[in-house]
Amino acid sequence: MAKAVKICLAGEGGQGVQSVAEIIAAAANAEGREALYIPNFGVEQRGGVSIAYLQIADQPIGAPKFDKADILVALSDRAVRRCKQYVDENTVYVYDASIEGVADDLPKEGEAKKVLAIPALEISKNELHPRVFNILIMGAVIGATGVIPVEAAKAAIEKKLGYKFEQNPELRELNFKAIDRGIELMK
Repeated sequence: MAKAVKICLAGEGGQGVQSVAEIIAAAANAEGREALYIPNFGVEQRGGVSIAYLQIADQPIGAPKFDKADILVALSDRAVRRCKQYVDENTVYVYDASIEGVADDLPKEGEAKKVLAIPALEISKNELHPRVFNILIMGAVIGATGVIPVEAAKAAIEKKLGYKFEQNPELRELNFKAIDRGIELMK
């Protein structure tokens, strides 16, 4: 990888964007890659817009913040509006298809490389479980960027959530299904 992959994840507090960024960074580090994760959220941990800035590279990363993202994932209407400045013609812009009232705020043709609406919330509710919404999003990021192997992501999830998996082994399978389903969405 010649340059750092710049990832911006944004949503409402409590949607898990910080957890996703942290797990991806841990997986990249475990693979011997450089990873830099910067959280940004308001004073409210739940209910405010939460943004995670994540960079992954093979060489040291020069600056913690970036101007434009290679991939931006917006999970709420406020996140869509708040993150416009991180998009340019090279950005893959992903947002949840259930978000309403944002058509005028999404990048227009030529303003982003691709604009993709994915039914992540619907899939997590109807096919999996609402608790794995953020892991489904993590799969979408991995599927869109190829920034880490899926096995590394699953190992990082296991490390972070292993104690929960011991209490409820079905959670492991559910989380791993969610990451695989997220990757599928980006194909």
